[in-house]
Parts: sequence; structure tokens; C-alpha cells
Amino acid sequence: MSNNLDKSVENNGDNEQSTTPSDEFLLAGNNSAAFQQQILLAQMQKNEIQDDEIDLKQLWRAMWAGKFTIIIISFIFAVASIYFAKSKPNVYKATAILTPASSEGGAGGLSALASQFGGLANMAGINLGSGGSNKTDLALEIIKSRSFIEKFIAKHDLLVPLMAAEKWDKATDNLIINEKLYDQSSNKWIGEVKAPNKAGPSSWQAFIKFSSLLSVSQIKNKTIVIIELEYFSPAMAQQWLNWLIADVNEFMRDQDQKEAKDSIDYLTEQLKHIHVTTMETVFYQLIEEQTKNMMLTKVKAEYVLKIIDPAQVPDIKSSPKRGLIVVLGTILGGILSVIIVLIRYFSSKESKK
Repeated sequence: MSNNLDKSVENNGDNEQSTTPSDEFLLAGNNSAAFQQQILLAQMQKNEIQDDEIDLKQLWRAMWAGKFTIIIISFIFAVASIYFAKSKPNVYKATAILTPASSEGGAGGLSALASQFGGLANMAGINLGSGGSNKTDLALEIIKSRSFIEKFIAKHDLLVPLMAAEKWDKATDNLIINEKLYDQSSNKWIGEVKAPNKAGPSSWQAFIKFSSLLSVSQIKNKTIVIIELEYFSPAMAQQWLNWLIADVNEFMRDQDQKEAKDSIDYLTEQLKHIHVTTMETVFYQLIEEQTKNMMLTKVKAEYVLKIIDPAQVPDIKSSPKRGLIVVLGTILGGILSVIIVLIRYFSSKESKK
């Protein structure tokens, strides 16, 4: 029985020894196939990367082959940019530096009364708490408002020079008017008009155009106001800016003067119905302060905005930057020409494959 057991063990051992080489061969074959697949995949990826990569030498050869195209297109853009820069008229910028006008006299008394009788004044429709900074902010917003600008253009008859002028003739100091828009001999606007519109630009168009010429800013905690105005004529730019500052001061002065007068009329009327001595004293103080305020509106020319540095006639143009226009135009032409050359080169290369 033991002999049989030994034989069976030997047979099992022989079987194990006989199967091991085949298994190792199959495993080695499988590993070899997987390794070859990995090598093939890596090679394909490498070829794709090489195909996608752009050789700098190849790019240089492409640009060198198309050098005449690049030169011609760049030259055309340079000439066109020079012509465009010269066709743009000179624009001059007038600048004025201002500060909020100091609130003297009645402002201090009104502030004191506001703390005591503010409720009574508000019931009467009287404003006692308007400080100088608030008036300055209001004045700057009024300058940029549509209603004020439209009235300003109409008051000073600026529609023709604003909307029909093409440029300024320095030799004659005259504006060059576009004859296709405005006939100076008959003083009429030219162009087809559809009812109910009128000939010439609309008030909205004039407002948009004037707003594009105007710049208003505040610096140093709103204590300095800078107003700039651009136009073809340097003298007219300075004149328009001075008119603008004077008109906004006048507008604010008229508003406060009317408000003070209405307040005085109201308080005087109410005094007729008051028989209490203390209330009469209050109303007399309010009338006194409003009277002082009205006096200030009549004596202060620079009512809200006080000029620190008045607008001067500019000697140097602010735009256009002709040198910059030419440089940017030439660069744009060069970039466009290089793109055209490369597209043509690689397109012809692909078609040959």
C-alpha cells in the first residue's frame, strides 16, 4: 500500500513538473504581446505628437518664402494708416480747475437754525440743511444732464458748429463746415426729412455729441473739480467751457434765489395768522436767514463752483496720436500678412500629401 502511495506522489510530482513549462511559456507569450502593444501605442502617440508639433525652422522657412507678401501687405497697411492719421482733424482740449465755493454768510445761520427749527422749516417747504458739498455734487450732475445741455446748446447757438463742423482751419481761424450737412449760404440743414421730424440733427443727437466732448471729474476727496472740453477749435473749446461754468453757476443761483423768495413769501404770509410771540420770533429768524441767502445769490458770481485755474486756449492738440496710429496699423498689417503666408504654406503642404 505504501508503494502505491509513493507512486501516486511521484506521479503527481511528475504531473506538476510537466505542466509548469507550458504555463511559463504561455505567460511569457502573453507578457510579450502586451509589451509589444504598449510599445506600438507609445510609438503612435509619439508620431502624433511629432505631427502636431510645429517646427520653428519650418515656420521660418515658410515666412522667408512669403517674405515679399509680408512686405507688401505691411507696406499697404502702413500707407493706409498714414493716410487715415492725416485725415483725422486735430482736436484741442480746454481744461478748467475748480473748487466748491465756500458757503459764507447765510449758510452758517441756516445750519444753526436747521438744528433748532428743522422740523418747522420742512413743514413749510424750506430747505435749511443744504451744504456746499451737496450743491457741488448737484451742480456737476446738472452739467451732465440732458435738459441742461440742450438748453446750453440752444442758448449759445452751438448746433451748427457742434454737428456740422469737420475741422478747424488754423490759417484763417475758421471752422470747415460739411456742405453735405449744412448750407451756410441759406442757413439750412440738408437732407431728406420724414414727418414729423425736422431738418437737421435732433436735440438727442446734439446731447450725445456734446457729452462725448465733455469730461467732469473730482479728486482729493471731492475738493477739486476738473472739467475738460474737446473741440476742433482751441479758442472755441475755451469759450464753450467758460460759458458752461458760468451757466451752471447762474442756474444754481436762480434756483436758490427762487426757493428763498418763495420761502420768504410763505413765512410772511403765515406771520399774519400767528399771535404767539415765541412763534413770531422763530418765523422772523427764518425770514432773516432766507433774506441773507437771497442776498448771496445776487452778489456771488461764482455761486457754486469757484475757478482756481481758468480755461486757457490750448496750444497743443490732444488728439489724434498720429504716430501711434501708424505704428499700430503697420503692426496689424505685419501680423495679418504672416497669418496669410502660414495658412497658404500649410494648405499647400497638406494638398501635396
